[in-house]
Order: sequence, then C-alpha cells, then structure tokens
Amino acid sequence: MLSIKVPPLGESIVEATVSRWLKKEGDVVAAGDTLVDLETDKITVEVPALKPGVLTKRSKAEGEIVHVDDVLGELDETAVPATAGATAAAPAAAASAPAAASVTPPARTQPSPASRPSPPPPAPAQSESTKSSPAARKIADERGIDIAAVAGTGRGGVVSKPDVLAAQTQRPSGIQPPRGNGAAPGERETREKMTTRRKRIAENLLQSQHATAHLTTFNEIDMSAINALREKYKEKVEKEHGVKLTFMPFFVRAACQALKQFPMINAQIDGDTIVYKHYVNMGIAVASEQGLVVPNIKDADRKGVIDLSREISEVAKRARDGKLSMDDLTGGTFTITNGGVFGSLVSTPIINYPQVGILGLHKTQDRPVAVNGEVKIRPMMYIALSYDHRIVDGQQAVLFLVRVKELVEDPAAMLID
Repeated sequence: MLSIKVPPLGESIVEATVSRWLKKEGDVVAAGDTLVDLETDKITVEVPALKPGVLTKRSKAEGEIVHVDDVLGELDETAVPATAGATAAAPAAAASAPAAASVTPPARTQPSPASRPSPPPPAPAQSESTKSSPAARKIADERGIDIAAVAGTGRGGVVSKPDVLAAQTQRPSGIQPPRGNGAAPGERETREKMTTRRKRIAENLLQSQHATAHLTTFNEIDMSAINALREKYKEKVEKEHGVKLTFMPFFVRAACQALKQFPMINAQIDGDTIVYKHYVNMGIAVASEQGLVVPNIKDADRKGVIDLSREISEVAKRARDGKLSMDDLTGGTFTITNGGVFGSLVSTPIINYPQVGILGLHKTQDRPVAVNGEVKIRPMMYIALSYDHRIVDGQQAVLFLVRVKELVEDPAAMLID
C-alpha cells in the first residue's frame, strides 16, 4: 500500500487546505493522474499519483488543514494488473465487432432491444473541456450542479463561483442573482470557514500595517498623451506582436525608471540594515477567484513596453487559472495595484511586506482642470504611493510620484533611460 503524502509546498509555506478531491475511493488511477488539489496561501498544488493503482482511502476531507508529509490517502498498487486486464478486454471485444458486422446481412445488423449494449455512463460534470475555477468546481460538486452546463462569465469563458451560484437559482422567468454567499431563501446569515489563502492574506496585511510606518501620498495624472499613444498603436501592436496594449506596461515602465532615481523605494529593511535592490521585480496585484495574489515580472526594468505587455498578460492569466508557480510569487521588490479596473477613484494601498512601497492606480475620469490659464476637460487619474516612512522620506515619496506623472504625461521621455 502506497501512502499519498502532502508534498513540499514551497518557500516558507508549511500548511495547506484540501481544496478538492478529483478521485473517489475505488477509482483506478494512472501514474501522473491528479488525485487532489491543495490550496496554499500562494498557489494551488496538484498532488499526482506517483504510480498506477486504485485509490483505496481518502484520509483527509475537503476543507481540512494539512501539513507537509501528512498522509492524504492510500493507493493500492497491487490492484493494477487485474484492472488493466479487465480494461484491455473491452477494447479487444470492441475491435472484433466491426469484423463480425461485415459478414452479417444488413437486415440482421440491428440488435434486439434486449441485446443492445447499455449506453456509456454520462461524462463527469467536471469535464476537462470546461474551463472553471477550483472554487466553482467544488461548489458544483457539493450542490449537484453540472458545471458543463453553466455559462462562464470570466475571461475566456471561465466558470467562476458566482456563475455556479447564479445557475443554481435559475428560474423559468430568468436567472436570479445569488443571495449572499449562496444563501437559501429566508436565510439571514451564513458562515463559511476562511480558506488557508484568505487567512494568510489577512495575516500578511496585518503584519504590513503593524511592522511598517505606513504613509500614503497622492498625485494626479493627465492621461491624454497615453490615451492618444495607445489608440494610435494598439491595433498595430496586437497584429504584429499578438498582445493587447494596455495602460499597465506604461506605468510599469515609468515606475521602473522612477525607482532608479529613488532606489530607497525599491529597497528592504533587514534588521538594522537597508538592502538596496539594483533590479526591479515588479509585482502586479491580480484579483483571482481564490483571493488577491501578487505575481511579479522579473527584471522588469530591463524590458520594453511590448515585452512587459506580453509578460503581464501571461502572468495575469496564470493567476486567474490558478497556474502560478512559486517563482511567480517570490522575489518581488515593488508592487503596482490597479483598483481603477473596479471603479475606484482613490484609495490607500497597503504595502506588500517586506517591500517598502506600492503604487496604486485608479479610474480615469474626465474632470475640469486648469491648462495654461484655461479650464479644460481632461481624462485624469489619481495615483497613490504608500511607503514605509522608516526608510523613505516624504520628500522622496512625493518626488517619486512627480517623476511617474512626468513620464506618463510625456511618454517619449520613457525612451530616454
């Protein structure tokens, strides 16, 4: 009997939550088949079968907290030969059927109702062709919903948890919005245990607030120049390079150049020592189904706008699909978060500890501004820099934002390194 254990989960990660079992007790599995998904505070870890066999026991239930080397279940390797023989017989019988049919008169090719083979079992609800998040699959299993029949509203048609909840409340008159977190009619409150990831997010945010001298400064940017540049080149860039030209790579580029001028905002504190980073691993905050994650673009300061566009798109997709690696999530030196995609006009972002600075972007909105003594309507965006006042002075923080503003309002200046 082979024990299925929790594998090493990555740097500084000691526990995980059993998110979803993909195999039931008694299922035949091949080497490499994913048995169970584990959710950590950073990524989802797939635990595969190391050898072929039959899953005889699931020792941990979905929702349980597990640690490295804990036993998740047991796999019987000795059951493989008999199972393999049985499964091999079916294809052999099926292969002989066409030969027999070729010598039988057409009138006799239709079997009697009694001899007709039983129809194959229905495909499992969690078809591999159905793109869905782990949370969506879990709640679909719990509530007996065929996830293949649920319309996904996420990017690329990914089915999310709200999609499943909406499908459950569908009525002949249309789909009704879900109440609360899947609450049944008449329920005033529901309780849901926090996932490992949500608990770690909460702990990290509190640690950042308690361990740093948190302060935020603001400025605003006229987005006219960037809007014009993007409109001019977005079709050409997408056609020639296969990537969508968004605003984010311009802000990443501007922030990288500003960080070179103010390196203390890209530094970290180690005891009573300041560690200066002569590179920028730019963290991009991404809202995923499992919670906020901050994958980073390695050596972002060495990349141009097109390369940044491609890497940001790729890492954001991996984040939404739950495919981030530990390398994606470690080593960041500075972070950008964009609340504007959700409609936020202004906010005070929390530093991604142990970093000492985070740049917050917000919604672009037409506002009246004074331009050369005249009132003009311009697309304006508020930007915010939260910083650790222990090593970043207010003057440096304000000048950093001013530099970002100058670069974004004059994109040609970004070409001058």
